[in-house]
Amino acid sequence: MKWITRERPKIDRIACPWLIKRFVDKDADIIYVPYNEVIVQAKATGAIPFDLPGVEYSHYNDQCTFDYIIKKHQLKDPALFRIAAIVRGADTDRHDFAPQAAGLEAVFRG
Repeated sequence: MKWITRERPKIDRIACPWLIKRFVDKDADIIYVPYNEVIVQAKATGAIPFDLPGVEYSHYNDQCTFDYIIKKHQLKDPALFRIAAIVRGADTDRHDFAPQAAGLEAVFRG
């Protein structure tokens, strides 16, 4: 299956492909394109768009796309819930979700 998102990935758009390939679709093909081409290319290629406003696989309330994938695909590994809190905190700038979130964000900022 193909999955598509915005180019220049950061926290959620790097964590999600890892999650998809490890727990949802091991043969996934992850495509990165400019923001304004995601929907057009998704339709043209049949890819599932993610981490983009207005698509199913996106942020909801205080949760990020990583959280949605866990929920949508009914993943039950407790380790994934801990990782999700770290990714969510770093991606949404809410470091209170997990103490490691600030560190993860710092790594991505360089």
